[in-house]
Amino acid sequence: MSDYKYKRVLLKLSGEALMGSGEYGIQAEVLDRLAQEIKPAYDHGIQVAIVVGGGNIFRGLAGAASGMDRAQADSMGMLATVMNSLALQDCFERSGMMCRVMTAIEMHEVAEGYIRRRAIRHLEKGRIVIFAAGTGNPYFTTDTAAALRACEIDAEVLMKATKVDGIYDKDPVTNPDAKRFDEISYHNVLTRNLKVMDATATALCSDNHMPMLVFNIDQTGVFDDALRGKDIGTTVVEKESE
Repeated sequence: MSDYKYKRVLLKLSGEALMGSGEYGIQAEVLDRLAQEIKPAYDHGIQVAIVVGGGNIFRGLAGAASGMDRAQADSMGMLATVMNSLALQDCFERSGMMCRVMTAIEMHEVAEGYIRRRAIRHLEKGRIVIFAAGTGNPYFTTDTAAALRACEIDAEVLMKATKVDGIYDKDPVTNPDAKRFDEISYHNVLTRNLKVMDATATALCSDNHMPMLVFNIDQTGVFDDALRGKDIGTTVVEKESE
Protein backbone atom coordinates (compact mmCIF):
# COMPACT_ATOMS: atom_id res chain seq x y z
CA MET A 1 0.00 0.00 0.00
CA SER A 2 3.02 2.31 0.26
CA ASP A 3 2.66 3.32 -3.41
CA TYR A 4 -0.87 4.54 -2.87
CA LYS A 5 -1.77 8.10 -1.85
CA TYR A 6 -5.24 7.11 -0.63
CA LYS A 7 -6.05 4.15 1.59
CA ARG A 8 -9.81 4.65 2.05
CA VAL A 9 -11.95 6.19 -0.68
CA LEU A 10 -15.56 6.53 -1.71
CA LEU A 11 -16.25 6.08 -5.41
CA LYS A 12 -19.42 7.65 -6.83
CA LEU A 13 -20.75 5.97 -9.97
CA SER A 14 -23.69 7.16 -12.03
CA GLY A 15 -26.44 4.71 -12.85
CA GLU A 16 -26.15 5.77 -16.50
CA ALA A 17 -22.58 4.46 -16.55
CA LEU A 18 -23.93 0.93 -16.14
CA MET A 19 -25.95 1.20 -19.36
CA GLY A 20 -22.85 1.22 -21.55
CA SER A 21 -24.00 1.80 -25.11
CA GLY A 22 -27.57 0.79 -24.28
CA GLU A 23 -30.51 3.05 -23.54
CA TYR A 24 -31.71 1.33 -20.38
CA GLY A 25 -30.72 -1.17 -17.71
CA ILE A 26 -27.40 -2.83 -16.94
CA GLN A 27 -24.83 -4.23 -19.34
CA ALA A 28 -22.79 -7.15 -18.02
CA GLU A 29 -19.64 -6.07 -19.84
CA VAL A 30 -19.73 -2.69 -18.07
CA LEU A 31 -19.92 -4.42 -14.69
CA ASP A 32 -17.00 -6.67 -15.63
CA ARG A 33 -14.89 -3.69 -16.70
CA LEU A 34 -15.62 -1.87 -13.43
CA ALA A 35 -14.59 -4.97 -11.51
CA GLN A 36 -11.31 -5.10 -13.45
CA GLU A 37 -10.69 -1.43 -12.63
CA ILE A 38 -11.22 -1.93 -8.90
CA LYS A 39 -9.55 -5.34 -8.49
CA PRO A 40 -5.90 -4.12 -8.40
CA ALA A 41 -6.69 -1.67 -5.60
CA TYR A 42 -8.68 -4.31 -3.73
CA ASP A 43 -5.79 -6.76 -4.01
CA HIS A 44 -3.45 -4.14 -2.51
CA GLY A 45 -5.68 -3.64 0.51
CA ILE A 46 -7.23 -0.29 -0.43
CA GLN A 47 -10.55 0.25 1.36
CA VAL A 48 -13.19 1.03 -1.26
CA ALA A 49 -16.76 2.19 -0.66
CA ILE A 50 -19.17 2.85 -3.52
CA VAL A 51 -22.36 4.81 -4.08
CA VAL A 52 -24.16 4.19 -7.38
CA GLY A 53 -27.04 6.13 -8.88
CA GLY A 54 -30.20 4.68 -10.38
CA GLY A 55 -30.72 6.75 -13.51
CA ASN A 56 -30.32 3.76 -15.81
CA ILE A 57 -33.53 2.33 -14.34
CA PHE A 58 -35.54 5.22 -12.90
CA ARG A 59 -34.88 8.86 -12.09
CA GLY A 60 -36.96 10.48 -9.36
CA LEU A 61 -36.74 13.93 -10.94
CA ALA A 62 -37.98 12.58 -14.25
CA GLY A 63 -40.92 10.93 -12.53
CA ALA A 64 -41.77 14.14 -10.69
CA ALA A 65 -41.54 16.11 -13.94
CA SER A 66 -44.17 13.83 -15.48
CA GLY A 67 -46.61 14.57 -12.66
CA MET A 68 -45.72 11.92 -10.10
CA ASP A 69 -45.47 12.91 -6.44
CA ARG A 70 -41.83 13.87 -5.84
CA ALA A 71 -41.41 11.87 -2.63
CA GLN A 72 -42.94 8.79 -4.27
CA ALA A 73 -40.78 9.18 -7.36
CA ASP A 74 -37.62 9.55 -5.25
CA SER A 75 -38.49 6.38 -3.34
CA MET A 76 -38.65 4.52 -6.64
CA GLY A 77 -35.29 6.01 -7.60
CA MET A 78 -33.79 4.77 -4.33
CA LEU A 79 -35.01 1.26 -5.09
CA ALA A 80 -33.34 1.49 -8.51
CA THR A 81 -30.00 2.13 -6.77
CA VAL A 82 -30.50 -1.06 -4.76
CA MET A 83 -30.88 -3.07 -7.97
CA ASN A 84 -27.67 -1.56 -9.35
CA SER A 85 -25.85 -2.20 -6.07
CA LEU A 86 -26.84 -5.87 -6.04
CA ALA A 87 -25.67 -6.24 -9.65
CA LEU A 88 -22.31 -4.71 -8.75
CA GLN A 89 -22.00 -6.94 -5.69
CA ASP A 90 -22.63 -10.06 -7.75
CA CYS A 91 -20.02 -9.07 -10.33
CA PHE A 92 -17.42 -8.12 -7.72
CA GLU A 93 -17.83 -11.38 -5.82
CA ARG A 94 -17.53 -13.40 -9.03
CA SER A 95 -14.27 -11.52 -9.58
CA GLY A 96 -12.96 -12.62 -6.18
CA MET A 97 -13.72 -9.47 -4.19
CA MET A 98 -15.69 -9.69 -0.95
CA CYS A 99 -18.50 -7.16 -0.97
CA ARG A 100 -21.37 -5.98 1.22
CA VAL A 101 -24.42 -3.93 0.21
CA MET A 102 -25.80 -1.67 2.93
CA THR A 103 -29.10 0.12 2.38
CA ALA A 104 -30.54 3.28 3.88
CA ILE A 105 -33.99 1.66 3.59
CA GLU A 106 -34.40 -1.57 5.51
CA MET A 107 -34.76 -4.68 3.35
CA HIS A 108 -33.08 -7.40 5.38
CA GLU A 109 -33.75 -10.19 2.89
CA VAL A 110 -31.48 -8.66 0.24
CA ALA A 111 -28.98 -6.41 2.04
CA GLU A 112 -27.77 -5.13 5.39
CA GLY A 113 -29.21 -1.99 6.91
CA TYR A 114 -26.73 0.88 7.05
CA ILE A 115 -24.88 1.21 10.35
CA ARG A 116 -21.87 3.50 10.26
CA ARG A 117 -19.60 1.51 12.58
CA ARG A 118 -20.45 -1.76 10.83
CA ALA A 119 -19.66 -0.20 7.46
CA ILE A 120 -16.24 0.93 8.71
CA ARG A 121 -15.60 -2.55 10.14
CA HIS A 122 -16.41 -4.14 6.76
CA LEU A 123 -13.86 -1.82 5.13
CA GLU A 124 -11.25 -2.66 7.75
CA LYS A 125 -11.80 -6.35 7.03
CA GLY A 126 -11.06 -5.80 3.35
CA ARG A 127 -14.61 -5.83 2.00
CA ILE A 128 -15.93 -3.44 -0.60
CA VAL A 129 -19.00 -1.67 0.79
CA ILE A 130 -21.75 -0.44 -1.53
CA PHE A 131 -24.13 2.10 -0.02
CA ALA A 132 -27.56 1.78 -1.62
CA ALA A 133 -30.88 3.64 -1.45
CA GLY A 134 -29.31 7.08 -1.24
CA THR A 135 -29.78 8.77 2.11
CA GLY A 136 -33.10 7.00 2.60
CA ASN A 137 -34.91 10.32 2.17
CA PRO A 138 -36.63 11.99 -0.79
CA TYR A 139 -35.34 15.27 -2.22
CA PHE A 140 -31.70 14.20 -1.79
CA THR A 141 -29.62 12.97 -4.73
CA THR A 142 -27.15 10.10 -4.74
CA ASP A 143 -24.43 12.76 -5.07
CA THR A 144 -25.48 14.04 -1.66
CA ALA A 145 -25.60 10.45 -0.36
CA ALA A 146 -22.03 9.95 -1.62
CA ALA A 147 -20.82 13.11 0.12
CA LEU A 148 -22.60 12.12 3.33
CA ARG A 149 -21.23 8.57 3.40
CA ALA A 150 -17.72 9.74 2.51
CA CYS A 151 -17.75 12.04 5.53
CA GLU A 152 -19.28 9.39 7.79
CA ILE A 153 -16.70 6.72 7.03
CA ASP A 154 -13.77 9.18 7.16
CA ALA A 155 -12.82 8.62 3.53
CA GLU A 156 -9.70 10.45 2.40
CA VAL A 157 -11.31 11.54 -0.86
CA LEU A 158 -14.62 11.38 -2.70
CA MET A 159 -14.00 10.20 -6.25
CA LYS A 160 -16.64 11.13 -8.81
CA ALA A 161 -16.45 8.88 -11.87
CA THR A 162 -17.83 10.57 -14.99
CA LYS A 163 -17.63 10.34 -18.77
CA VAL A 164 -15.33 13.36 -19.05
CA ASP A 165 -11.78 13.74 -17.76
CA GLY A 166 -12.44 16.41 -15.16
CA ILE A 167 -14.28 19.68 -14.57
CA TYR A 168 -14.55 22.23 -17.38
CA ASP A 169 -15.65 25.86 -17.40
CA LYS A 170 -18.38 24.84 -19.88
CA ASP A 171 -19.67 21.70 -21.52
CA PRO A 172 -16.70 20.20 -23.43
CA VAL A 173 -19.03 18.13 -25.62
CA THR A 174 -20.64 21.18 -27.21
CA ASN A 175 -17.77 23.65 -26.67
CA PRO A 176 -14.42 22.57 -28.18
CA ASP A 177 -12.72 25.57 -26.52
CA ALA A 178 -13.81 24.52 -23.01
CA LYS A 179 -11.04 24.82 -20.42
CA ARG A 180 -10.35 21.99 -17.98
CA PHE A 181 -9.37 22.77 -14.42
CA ASP A 182 -6.58 20.77 -12.77
CA GLU A 183 -7.71 22.14 -9.42
CA ILE A 184 -10.67 24.26 -8.34
CA SER A 185 -12.16 25.35 -5.02
CA TYR A 186 -15.58 24.38 -3.70
CA HIS A 187 -16.45 28.09 -3.73
CA ASN A 188 -15.71 28.45 -7.43
CA VAL A 189 -17.65 25.28 -8.25
CA LEU A 190 -20.68 26.75 -6.51
CA THR A 191 -20.39 30.34 -7.73
CA ARG A 192 -19.69 29.28 -11.33
CA ASN A 193 -22.60 26.84 -11.09
CA LEU A 194 -20.45 24.05 -12.52
CA LYS A 195 -22.47 20.85 -12.73
CA VAL A 196 -20.01 18.55 -10.97
CA MET A 197 -22.28 17.41 -8.17
CA ASP A 198 -25.40 19.09 -6.88
CA ALA A 199 -24.93 22.13 -4.64
CA THR A 200 -25.93 20.28 -1.48
CA ALA A 201 -23.26 17.63 -2.01
CA THR A 202 -20.60 20.22 -2.83
CA ALA A 203 -21.48 22.31 0.23
CA LEU A 204 -21.40 19.21 2.46
CA CYS A 205 -17.91 18.32 1.21
CA SER A 206 -16.79 21.91 1.73
CA ASP A 207 -18.13 22.07 5.28
CA ASN A 208 -16.41 18.82 6.20
CA HIS A 209 -13.13 19.40 4.31
CA MET A 210 -13.72 16.40 2.04
CA PRO A 211 -11.64 16.68 -1.16
CA MET A 212 -13.24 15.53 -4.42
CA LEU A 213 -11.57 14.09 -7.49
CA VAL A 214 -13.46 14.07 -10.78
CA PHE A 215 -12.15 11.83 -13.57
CA ASN A 216 -13.15 9.73 -16.57
CA ILE A 217 -13.83 6.15 -15.48
CA ASP A 218 -13.78 4.89 -19.10
CA GLN A 219 -9.98 5.09 -19.27
CA THR A 220 -8.29 1.77 -18.49
CA GLY A 221 -6.35 1.79 -15.23
CA VAL A 222 -7.51 5.27 -14.26
CA PHE A 223 -8.91 4.26 -10.86
CA ASP A 224 -5.61 2.76 -9.77
CA ASP A 225 -3.78 5.82 -11.11
CA ALA A 226 -6.10 8.10 -9.14
CA LEU A 227 -5.45 6.16 -5.95
CA ARG A 228 -1.71 6.53 -6.51
CA GLY A 229 -2.10 10.31 -6.71
CA LYS A 230 -1.18 10.63 -10.38
CA ASP A 231 -2.10 13.84 -12.18
CA ILE A 232 -5.49 12.97 -13.62
CA GLY A 233 -8.88 14.65 -13.63
CA THR A 234 -9.77 17.66 -11.49
CA THR A 235 -9.36 17.97 -7.74
CA VAL A 236 -11.85 20.09 -5.78
CA VAL A 237 -10.26 21.56 -2.67
CA GLU A 238 -10.88 24.24 -0.05
CA LYS A 239 -8.42 26.73 -1.53
CA GLU A 240 -6.74 26.64 -4.91
CA SER A 241 -2.94 26.63 -5.11
CA GLU A 242 -1.44 29.96 -6.05
